[in-house]
Formats: sequence, structure tokens, C-alpha cells
Amino acid sequence: MSTFQRVTSARIFAEFGESLRAGLGIVLGLALTGLVSGAIAGGWNSPVLLIAPMGASAVLLFGVPASLLAQPRAIIGGNLIAAFVGVSAARCIPSPFLASTVAVGVSFAAMTICRCVHPPSGAIALTAVLGGPQVLAQGYGFLAIPVALNSLVLVLAAYAYNNLTGHSYPHHAHLPAHPHMGLAQTTLEASDYEEVLADYGEVLDIGREDLEVLFRELLARMQEKAGN
Repeated sequence: MSTFQRVTSARIFAEFGESLRAGLGIVLGLALTGLVSGAIAGGWNSPVLLIAPMGASAVLLFGVPASLLAQPRAIIGGNLIAAFVGVSAARCIPSPFLASTVAVGVSFAAMTICRCVHPPSGAIALTAVLGGPQVLAQGYGFLAIPVALNSLVLVLAAYAYNNLTGHSYPHHAHLPAHPHMGLAQTTLEASDYEEVLADYGEVLDIGREDLEVLFRELLARMQEKAGN
């Protein structure tokens, strides 16, 4: 299969109804985040009450809530790490260009070590360095408002909305949507799935529990077909 075929055949587009569900969630989640942040911070016209990276975070939290990159640990931990690294880089490195590149790279390394990778956090690190005089004047206060405040409210909004619309959040592996099919029993243990993921050689956006459920359902389907 060519690279073009792999890209165009990838299942990255949701059904129309799911797209509407996610889109509405993004609107409501960002609106709530801005309103609550404004009420708590007491300044409705401040440009930092709803920072741009929250848009990317909202796409993950409402569009793909099962993603490892969209879980509460990822968004809150990743954004705070990136904000801290970004502010530190801005203070320690005179060149904004160099500071911004170092901030994003170090942020990713720190997020990886702490197991809370959240791609929009890279934009948080950039904002801490290149966000202008108002952001730079905040110093480490930038971690609390708007980063921690925005992140927490958006996660709470995602928790409420996703669960009300039939999506688990924080995500947990669930049974397949075919209860008539019994899940095949295997002798594999949790460590076996972890080792397979580690041996694959690439970072995959799927947890061990989801991989186990998918494997067992595929095995059950194979056994069902063999019995027909």
C-alpha cells in the first residue's frame, strides 16, 4: 500500500452524528471555560482568559475522548509542565526564538517522562514565550491563570458532556457493542499486552485495556466464522 493510500484510507473521520455531537461539545466546553475563567479572574476583556491552545485541547477532549492524549492527566499535567518550562525558558534564554524552540522540546521530554503527553501543550509552551508583554509580565502566575484554570474547567466540561452523550470520560475500556458474541478466553496476561505495545517500536495512541478488548473481540469473531 502506498503512502497516499495509507493516508486516505485511515479511519480519522467520524460519522455525521458524532461530528455534530463533538462540535456542539467544543462550543459548549470552550464557552463555559471562558465564562467561568472570566468570572473567577474578574476580567472579561483579558486576552489570556481563554488562550488559543485550549481550542486544540477541546478538539481532543470532545472529538476523541478515548484518546490517551485527551485524558485529564494528560491535559492538566501536560499544560502545567509546558507552562512552567515555557516561563522558565523565557526568563533564562534571552533570544525568544531559541527560548521557544527549547521550551517545546523540553516540555515534550518532561511530559513523556511524566506520562502526560498532550500535543496542544506544545502551544502552551510557545505562548509562555511568545505571548506578548502581558503574558511575560505574569511570570509563573501564568501557570495558575489562565493555564490551570482553563484546563480544569475544560476537563470538567468534557467529563459532564461526554458522559451525558454516551462516551466514557475519563475513558475506560468497555465491552464490545455486540453482546451476543461471547468474548473468547485467552491465556494472555496484562503484561503480555504491555510488552507487545513496548515491542512495537512506535508510540501508539491506545491503552492496554482497549487493545485487550479489541483483540478478544477479533478472536471471538474469528472463532464464530470458523464455526459457521
